[in-house]
Amino acid sequence: MKANHNLRYHLLAIAVVLIWGCTFVNSKVLLMNGLEAHEIFTFRFLFAYICIWFISPRKLWANSWKDELLMVLLGVTGGSLYFVTENEAVRIDYVNNVSFIVCTAPLLTMLLALAFLKSVKATRKLVIGAVVATLGVALVVFNGHFLLKLNPLGDFLALCAGLSWAVYSLMLRRVSHYSAVFVTRKVFFYGLISVLPMYFFRPWKFPLEGFFKPEIWGNLLFLGFVASFACFILWSWVSKKLGALTASNYIYLNPVSTVVFSALFLDEHMTLLAYLGSALILLGVYLSNHGNPNGSPIKQSAIEV
Repeated sequence: MKANHNLRYHLLAIAVVLIWGCTFVNSKVLLMNGLEAHEIFTFRFLFAYICIWFISPRKLWANSWKDELLMVLLGVTGGSLYFVTENEAVRIDYVNNVSFIVCTAPLLTMLLALAFLKSVKATRKLVIGAVVATLGVALVVFNGHFLLKLNPLGDFLALCAGLSWAVYSLMLRRVSHYSAVFVTRKVFFYGLISVLPMYFFRPWKFPLEGFFKPEIWGNLLFLGFVASFACFILWSWVSKKLGALTASNYIYLNPVSTVVFSALFLDEHMTLLAYLGSALILLGVYLSNHGNPNGSPIKQSAIEV
């Protein structure tokens, strides 16, 4: 029975990450139609925040000011900082560079855990799995075109996004005594609050009539309801069931669905090397998730949605 439960959590983690891989395509379409990175983030999180109030407990605050501060940090690292830096990097940098750097988040998570958590020990399979999956990400993202051009600002923003998600993944364990729905609602709220200063530097410019276009409201609804509202709740849940490193390793699967949906909707086709990279990603994830004696070096206490 326990094995079946663990399989369920692994399958949920895979489903969430594959959906998030699609969002690169959704965001690209919105950026191409004139929306700014912080505007996209505001709409997707605002919609998700409204939705979550229908299922969230009416508890307003965390149990202590320290826990409330942790919720603020989660809202910044897993919300505004991550999404704005990622989309800004896509806007000014080469998409290949951004995708590769952001998808090193699991590797960054492992390095942070090894550096700051005494309970975490690196195993040979964990390290080999991370290296193999990273190589697979490179093959998928570059899709057979090995031309890496440097853009210092864009690459820096992409690295900030990956590091931000790594910190978010590890900090989730500090709030494991709260329900996933409560934590997710807090992430949405503080993500929205922390993005507001962006509007002082880059005021709203997108015309309201633009929201009547199917490619605008359709992609925003998907990003808000599916990729944010539903996926963030599930991710908060499975990351505490499986552990931060085990759940984070599935981020390596992001480029797989990104490339597939790019081929379907943006006419960007895969090459043989991209298929090979996908296989390496799957192998790397398998090795990483079987490289720990208990399934994960960071075992979280259970929470209920």
